[in-house]
Amino acid sequence: MTIEPVNTSAAPAPSGGYSQAIVADRFLFLSGQGPYSPDGSLVDGSIERQARQVFANLQAVAAAAGGSLARAVRVGVYLSDLAHFDEMDRVYREIFGEPRPARTTIQTDLVGFHIEADAVVLLGD
Repeated sequence: MTIEPVNTSAAPAPSGGYSQAIVADRFLFLSGQGPYSPDGSLVDGSIERQARQVFANLQAVAAAAGGSLARAVRVGVYLSDLAHFDEMDRVYREIFGEPRPARTTIQTDLVGFHIEADAVVLLGD
C-alpha cells in the first residue's frame, strides 16, 4: 500500500501536525477543513457562506490529488449548533449529487466559526 501526503495552496494550510489529505491506494482521506480562505482568513457570516467555503476547501484539496467531491464516499460534518443543520443540509445537497455519500453530522465545540467537515474520496475510475 502506498501512502502519500497531499498539500495545496488552494486551501488553507494545516494549523497543526497533519496533512491536508492522505492518499492510501485508491482512497483520499481529507482532513477537516474550516471556513477559511486559502490565505487563512476566516469567512465571516452565515452558516451558508461558511459551509460553501468548507466544501470549496475540501474540493480544492481533492483536486490537488486528482480527485473530486463527486466521488466522495463518506463525509463528516461538525456544527457549532444543530440549529444550523437544515441550512447546512441545503448547501450540502447542492454540492453532493446522487448517490450522496454516507454522512455523519454532529454538534461540537467549534470556537469562532459554525462548521468544519472532512471526507473520504474514491480515486480513479
